[in-house]
Amino acid sequence: MNRQSRALLTICIVAAILIPYWLLQRDLTPPPSALLPAEAPIPTRGGSVAASTRTDPRSFNRLVHSQIATDMFTMLTQGKLVRIDRVTQQLEPWLAERWDVSPDSLTFTLTLRDGLLWSDGTPFTSADVLFSFDAVYDPRTQSFMASALKPGGQPLAVAAPDARTVVVTFPTVFAPGIRILDNLPMFPKHKLEGALAAGAFGKAWMSDTPPSDIVSLGPFVLVEYVPAQRMVFDRNPNYWRRDERGVPLPYLDRLTLELVPDQEAEVVRLQSGQTDFMQQGLRPSDLATLRPLELQGRLQIEELGVSLEADSFVFNLRPEKWANDPRGAWFNRKEFRQALSHAVDREAFSDAVFLGTAVPIHGPITPGNKDWFWPSVPRYEFSRDKARALLAGLGLTNRDADEWLEDEQGNEARFTALVFRGNAVLERSAAVIRDDLRQIGVAVDIVPLEPNSIFQRIMGGDFEAAFVQFMFTDTDPANSKDFWLSSGGSHLWNVAQKTPATDWEHQVDELMTRQAAALDPEERKRLFNEVQRLFAENLPVLYFAAPRVYIAASARLINLYPALTRPEIIWSADTLAIRQGATPP
Repeated sequence: MNRQSRALLTICIVAAILIPYWLLQRDLTPPPSALLPAEAPIPTRGGSVAASTRTDPRSFNRLVHSQIATDMFTMLTQGKLVRIDRVTQQLEPWLAERWDVSPDSLTFTLTLRDGLLWSDGTPFTSADVLFSFDAVYDPRTQSFMASALKPGGQPLAVAAPDARTVVVTFPTVFAPGIRILDNLPMFPKHKLEGALAAGAFGKAWMSDTPPSDIVSLGPFVLVEYVPAQRMVFDRNPNYWRRDERGVPLPYLDRLTLELVPDQEAEVVRLQSGQTDFMQQGLRPSDLATLRPLELQGRLQIEELGVSLEADSFVFNLRPEKWANDPRGAWFNRKEFRQALSHAVDREAFSDAVFLGTAVPIHGPITPGNKDWFWPSVPRYEFSRDKARALLAGLGLTNRDADEWLEDEQGNEARFTALVFRGNAVLERSAAVIRDDLRQIGVAVDIVPLEPNSIFQRIMGGDFEAAFVQFMFTDTDPANSKDFWLSSGGSHLWNVAQKTPATDWEHQVDELMTRQAAALDPEERKRLFNEVQRLFAENLPVLYFAAPRVYIAASARLINLYPALTRPEIIWSADTLAIRQGATPP
């Protein structure tokens, strides 16, 4: 064997030894998205960025409030043990740097990163982890997240052998594993222990809490909140994350969220350079307005694909809502909602609302969710004749000279639909639905309200129907059980039922429990298809179109990792940076 051959053999032997060792030492999940993509400008620290958002937070406590403003606050200021990368949908280590799994897939032993600190300098330890689980599971907290963190209907068992070790034991096999922990932000025991002991955790960190009383594990700390005006965040000096060069994140010194309730005003502020980006995607009508600025090099616009989310037309199906209302005899019937679904031309809806930049859909899982979308979900083709026949079967016919149908008691086929004020897409969607239903003799009275008011009324059951934007917490349906399960805090049509109100919801509960426990991907898919079938037959929520997502941001921003889910940019705010030499807005 010559010298060159011996050298090559030596390299191969060393590689054979070291590569498996390296694989064993890696975290159990893929690494985070690269912070420095090839051929991209190298980000540097410093500078301020302004973005717009439409709603004030009702609370800074993510355990009890699900609104987008609270979610954004949590993304900017808090941390989770593990995180789902919203671009790749892969699980990645976060506050926990690694974990081991028991052979029966029930127990996960997580190791926290060394030296983690809250923004006030207090060490973050496993005691904070135990405290956060205690808070979400305490019935006095009334957390909407609790149901999503109970695989098999039972809470996780959590122990802390030492300050850096957390042992999480599942009551039953749960296919997504600790992916479920992406639902739970960590809370500071040293700040909120008294509130939990007093049974008042659900009222902790309300929107009137002084920013100085709120500590952070995330990239930023809240330094100013002026209701109806702005939230101002400064860099958290104790944030743990660094880029691949070892540079501490976040890059930005300051991030300001300007509160701009009206979409038109948001676009004007982006055009004028007063803000650098919006907290959600562009409307189709905005593209024509903003394209010239892209050509001038002032904006960057990117199409991300078909949205994972679709606007939801939710019906209040709580039995108590209709107990003393004669309209409940037909409003609560699935045939009524099936008739409404038949009455809407989804192709025309997509053209009218989204100018053709959307795809018609018939359920909550859109084609953007490639793993779980079911193309054979039951559909309701556009047919006013079928709609009228279904309504007639419910006793709704035109009994007088006006254009509306009535039941046998003379009650008009009429209901009220709430819609987000200032959200042009939702307002236009509601108007299209109203006009389509008018063609079959059903009247819809549109009532615009502030988003916070609408969600408050939905949670309290004080509505008839509502056109809202709702986010799933994960593409995996097992991690969105708070929506699917009858006991779920986000089961919008009848929230947090003690027992299923209907047989079909009982069936969904059983299917989702089996689906979450199945380890075979094909079996999970089959079971969830059955869930989608039941949902499509009973239609507690109507869906019409899933838009293509476009985002726009100032050209002075670099290192953006926009995702299909809202908030498209802020989810990765710690990587945002300002192009060197760029002028401030």
